[in-house]
Amino acid sequence: MSEHLMNTYARLPIAFERGEGAWLYDSNGKAYLDALSGIGVCGLGHAHPAVTKAITDQAGKLLHTSNLYGIALQAALANELTRVAGMDRAFFGNSGAEAVEAAIKLARLYGHRRNNPQPAIIVAEHSFHGRTLATLSATGNRRVQAGFEPLVQGFIRVPYNDIDALHTVARNSPHAVAVLIEPIQGEGGIQIPDPAYLDAVRKLCAANEWLLMLDEIQTGMGRTGRWFAHQHHDWYPDVMAVAKGLANGVPIGACLARGAAAELFQPGNHGSTFGGNPLACAAALAVIRTIEQEKLIERAGVLGARIVAGLKNAFAGVEGIVDIRGRGLMIGIETAKPIPALTSAGLQHGVLFSVQAEKVVRLLPPLVISDSEADEIVYRVATALIAAMSSAEPQAAGARR
Repeated sequence: MSEHLMNTYARLPIAFERGEGAWLYDSNGKAYLDALSGIGVCGLGHAHPAVTKAITDQAGKLLHTSNLYGIALQAALANELTRVAGMDRAFFGNSGAEAVEAAIKLARLYGHRRNNPQPAIIVAEHSFHGRTLATLSATGNRRVQAGFEPLVQGFIRVPYNDIDALHTVARNSPHAVAVLIEPIQGEGGIQIPDPAYLDAVRKLCAANEWLLMLDEIQTGMGRTGRWFAHQHHDWYPDVMAVAKGLANGVPIGACLARGAAAELFQPGNHGSTFGGNPLACAAALAVIRTIEQEKLIERAGVLGARIVAGLKNAFAGVEGIVDIRGRGLMIGIETAKPIPALTSAGLQHGVLFSVQAEKVVRLLPPLVISDSEADEIVYRVATALIAAMSSAEPQAAGARR
C-alpha cells in the first residue's frame, strides 16, 4: 500500500483485481467468495451486466452538469425510489453519511419552524450513522467519537430496543423533535429489535408529533427481504436515509421524506455539487430495475433463511457460539468472546466477512447468489470460525465451486 495514503484503515493484506457475481479474485488469481459485498454495497454482485451497461452507456453521454440545471435521470430515479419506498420526495447526495446529515438538518428545520429554539434528536446506543461531525455525534459508539470533541450538540441518547426509555424522554424532554434509529443495527452487531419495538416507536412519534427518521443505509435495497426493513411493518417513516446498495458501488446516497417533512427544504437550505449526477443515477436506476426483474427481494428472504438454517446446523453442539440471527441476507453469528484471528481465517478459507462489536461475524452476501453459493458460504464461514475458535492453524478449504 502507498505510504502517501493517510493511515485511516487497518487494511487486510490483500487486494482484488476483478470480480464476477459473488466472487472476487486477488492479484494472484485466488478466488474468494464475497459474503460481505463491499459492506452491503454490491447487492447485485460484481460486474453485473446491467449495471456495467448503464455506467458505460452514460459515461459516453454525460457525467455531470451540477444541480443548477435539471437532470432527467435524477428525476427518473426520484420517481422510482419514492415508488418502491412509499415516500414523497428525495434529495440526493454521495453517501450514507450525507443522507443522514440531510435528515438531521430536516429535523432541525422542523423544530425551528415549530418555535423550538433547541431542537433535539433522540438516537440509540450502539448505533452507527456516519463519520461527518454531525453523524458521528449521532452515532452511539464512543470509540469512533474519541478525539473529535467537541461533538455536535442536540442529541439525546437512549438504549436500543427499549420503548420505556423513549417514553421517559417524551415526559422529560420538551425539545425533542425526532427519533433517528436503524431498524436493525448493522455496525452494532446485527441487533434485531423485538417485533413490537418499531411499531411502538412509530406510535410514540405520532403521539408526540416527532419525526420518525430511519437509517436504512444497510437494511435497504432488498437486503432484509423487503425493499426496506420498515416494510416488514404496516407504516411509513417520515424521513429515511438510503445509500450502500443503491447503485452497486457507484457513490450515491438519498434522503427520502414523506408528508410535511417532504416540504421542509426550500432552495438554499441544502445542496450537493455531485449529488444525483447522471452517472450515479443511471447506475441506481439499473439496480432498481434489475432487483425487480430478477425478483431478488423475495429471493433474499429465501436465501437468508437457507443460510441461517445451514449455520445453525453447522454450529450445532459447538461451544462458544452465543447466537445466530438474521433477517434476509443480513446475518450475524455472535461468539462468546472476541476471536482476533477470525478475519484472517476467513481469508485463508477463501471467504470474506467482517466482525462487528468485537464478537459478531457479519454476513451481507450479494442478493444474486445461487443456492450452491449460499451453501458454500455456510461451509467456508463455519470452517473458518471453528478453526479460529480452536486456535488451530486454519487449512485452506477446497474451492468446491
